[in-house]
Amino acid sequence: MTSSILWLKALHIMAFAAWMSGMWYLPRLMVYHVGVPVASETSETFKVMERRLLKAIATPAMLVTIAVGLWLATAQGQWRDGWFHGKLLLVLAMMAVHGLLARHVRELAADRRERSGRYFRFLNEVPTVLFVGIVLLVVLKPF
Repeated sequence: MTSSILWLKALHIMAFAAWMSGMWYLPRLMVYHVGVPVASETSETFKVMERRLLKAIATPAMLVTIAVGLWLATAQGQWRDGWFHGKLLLVLAMMAVHGLLARHVRELAADRRERSGRYFRFLNEVPTVLFVGIVLLVVLKPF
């Protein structure tokens, strides 16, 4: 394995870790956000935290994760591997959850609270399930 591949793998793992931190923390912030009064100082603070987490950490980390992951898959000839197809499917699902969270950030910023804390508690678990699947496929390469 070449040194450049190892550097790409390290970058991919670091970007994925940063993306996951946002995917785990955003819905938790939303649980707390929907529990405080609209237009309160606390609500306004949550809006800033959610926007910054999404725009400054989660979205850039997602973009780096995807770009480097595609680069690695091409460099290592993994496009025909069954485990990679499974991983790609789970990553696409993670991207869909990311998009859903971005929509919720916009809704909460506009003081539209259409979802309950219970909904966001459930949504908070989805990235974890996807994360476990992705890691298992990458490490075990079961097919």
